[in-house]
This record gives sequence, C-alpha cells and structure tokens, in this order.
Amino acid sequence: MSLRSHHALVAIDLGRIRANAAAIRGRTGVPVWAVVKADAYGLGIGPVARALAGVVDGFCVFDLAEAVEADLWRTTGKPAIAIGPPSSFDPAPYLEHHVRPAVHTVEQAKGLSRARPILCVDTGMQRFACPPEQADEVLRAGEIDEAFTHAATAQQAHRLVERLGGRGLRLHAAASSLLDDPACRLDAVRPGLALYHGAVRVSVPLFEVRQTRGPAGYTAFAAPRHGVIPVGYAHGLRPGPCLVNGRPSRIIETGMQSAYVQTEAGDRSGDPVVLLGDVPAPEQIAASWGTSPHEALLRLAGVGRRQYRGVQARV
Repeated sequence: MSLRSHHALVAIDLGRIRANAAAIRGRTGVPVWAVVKADAYGLGIGPVARALAGVVDGFCVFDLAEAVEADLWRTTGKPAIAIGPPSSFDPAPYLEHHVRPAVHTVEQAKGLSRARPILCVDTGMQRFACPPEQADEVLRAGEIDEAFTHAATAQQAHRLVERLGGRGLRLHAAASSLLDDPACRLDAVRPGLALYHGAVRVSVPLFEVRQTRGPAGYTAFAAPRHGVIPVGYAHGLRPGPCLVNGRPSRIIETGMQSAYVQTEAGDRSGDPVVLLGDVPAPEQIAASWGTSPHEALLRLAGVGRRQYRGVQARV
C-alpha cells in the first residue's frame, strides 16, 4: 500500500466532478450510475458521492463492503450496484443498504433473489461473468429484470444486446470509453474515469535545486540541472512527465520517498511541481508509465493529503 507524503497536495474539485456527471447525463440522455469503487478512484468515496448525489441515479461499487463502509444509502439517498462478485449470499445486508448484487451463476442468483440481483454477462472480459449460453438459466433462477456487461469495446456492448435485447430487460454496458457511442448507451451508463476529468491536481514543492555535477542519483543520470521533491515510489510515483513552474518537465528518477526532477535556470526551492492535472493528464502519465489512465489517477491520488473545494467540500 502506498504512503502519503505530508508535503504533497491532492486538490479535488467536487464541483467539477458534479458538472462532469451532469454533462454526461445531458449528452447521453439515460440514467447515470457513477462508479465510485476503490474509494472513488482514490479521491474519497464519501465527499465524491455526496457531491454527485443530486445529479446521478445511483452508484457502482465493487462489493457490498464499499457501500456499507461509506454508508452510501444513508448519506446520499441513492442506491448502489455491487458490480464485482458477491461477497455474501445473505440478502439482508444488501436490502438494508439498498445495494443490488451482480450475479453470474445459478447458485448466486437463487441465494440473492430477494436482493433483486443483476445478471453480469461475459461478452469478452472473461472474469466473474456468466457465459452467454447460460444467461437464461441464471435469469430464471433469480427472477432477474436487469443485465449488464463489463464492455471494453463497442462490439462487446453489442453482444449483450444481441443475446438479451428485446426481452424487456434493463441493459447497460457503457463505461467511460463508450459514452460517445449512442449505440452503447442502452438503458444506462456507468462512467468512472470520465467523472474525474479535470477535477484533480497533485502538486508538491521543490525542496532543492542544483546544477548537476557529473553523474547523479542511483542511476547516474545526466542533466544540466535538477531538483528534488519529497515524493517517491513509496507514494506511488514513477519517472514520467510533470510541470515545473507551469513548464513541461520530467521526473528523472524516483527513490523511496524522494525523486529527481529536471529543472532549468530560474527554478527555486519552493517552486511548484505538478504531478497530475490538466497537464500532465492521466492519459499522458499512463502512456509514460505503460499502464492505464485509471491506474495513473488512482496511484497519484494517494500521493499526498486531500484538499476539497466546490460542492459539499467536507471530508
């Protein structure tokens, strides 16, 4: 688990998150179920869910425990869907906390039928989902009226419709990457990353600035000038893009709790280094790290202390 640096600031604009959700609702014209799993991508499920409550139809969590720990129903008045595999076969806590479980086997559907389960259909992801040829049996077992799929492509969303469309079932498939495809919106959308676009800025001050004299750091890197920031791989940081004084720069090397940053003449101790923001965006960082924008956001959201502004800006 990553540590938080006391020197780094994770600024979260709840108003922007809410505005993003409202824009998605307006653009798609269907109900919006906001994905707030993994502590709202590391941004804090409580403040984020409260900010979103007035503009979304409900929330998507990974499992029942996330909804219970965040007390989502009591604090927002909105229901949730647990989109991961069921963690309990007792329907009582699902009913108490207004969470509908996703199921993918006959056993799960029967055991949780009182909790109004939702069928998760495998259209290509191949994880905790029902094979399409078994869907009818699971639907009957749980008296299910809703189905979804974890779709990474439009083709996968279309497979859900091909298999279960025209039966009066409520269907949904589109997460953030498919929101702009009208054919994938179906009866609801489940945005995650798209909710947080432009709403997060992670920054840390330069602690030192030096003219580099010969090979430096653990890797003996070469650079005309460098600075040091008090954030490292223990906090989730990796080498990659950043801004120094608003100028594109780069994290050259990361140590456990500090990192080397490329600097220029005029940069001084205390000047701001932006690790995540409009620039560099999660997509830019992900390309440098060789990972997904979701992981880049989640890792950097945990770098430092959180500071909220905008709608319901309280922890």
